[in-house]
Amino acid sequence: MSRTWFITGASRGLGRAFTRAALDRGDRVVAASRSITRADFDERHGDRLLALPLDVTDRDAVFAAVATAIERFGPLDIVVNNAGTLSMGMIEEFTEAQARAQLEVNLFGALWVTQAALPHLRAQRSGHLVQVSSIAALGGFPSTGMYSASKFALEGMSEALAMEAAAFDVKVSIVQPGGYWTDLYTSMATTTPSDAYRPLREQLEAQWADGSVDSEPELAAQALLALVDSERPPLRLLLGSMVYDLAFDISRRRMEEWASWEQVSRAAEKASRTAPSR
Repeated sequence: MSRTWFITGASRGLGRAFTRAALDRGDRVVAASRSITRADFDERHGDRLLALPLDVTDRDAVFAAVATAIERFGPLDIVVNNAGTLSMGMIEEFTEAQARAQLEVNLFGALWVTQAALPHLRAQRSGHLVQVSSIAALGGFPSTGMYSASKFALEGMSEALAMEAAAFDVKVSIVQPGGYWTDLYTSMATTTPSDAYRPLREQLEAQWADGSVDSEPELAAQALLALVDSERPPLRLLLGSMVYDLAFDISRRRMEEWASWEQVSRAAEKASRTAPSR
């Protein structure tokens, strides 16, 4: 049976690939993005595609878009929070406006879509929320700190959400992609560089001189189809060998560091049922 998708950030990159993959298998898709038209996709999909202009940072507009989607196609089966932006710069360099803008899309945009869709998924006791995170949520890296902050926050929210939604048979998955050929880096925002960080920037540029090994977005789309087709989807799905290996490496180093400080950690606790005397 065909299913109905609601995909944000659908006009480009991974979102575009997700939309095409869902349409190609015969599903219905509400493709939402700031700037999107039916001309962005193959006309052969006919009335199975609804291209919906949407700014996910506008909470009222998000709720209206979800209502429009349900009015057009009926119950939603899969909701993909894919819309996202990238802001690069050292933490000290970010203005308040830049920091807030990064969180507005990557965290609050996903929150508004989740809040708009979840009541409907709860009522029908089915559905799958997919939160598109990033390799940057595995750890903080120089110059991507605010981006990592937005994705760390998204994942923390989504972990709690998964446990809350499970009571209503609604599934939640976090997808952590590595590098894909999208315009994320060409459309990113940057801070005003501080001379204090010039040596670090030069070091990073040397490390990145050979570029990154990226993949076609269609490969991520096939992985997403496998995820939503699973009867028991994971809470987290890593996409790509690089991000897979990095996840294990970071986890291993964290466990080693925790173990090396075990004595201090355990000494900081002494169970007591009585309040300490003052």
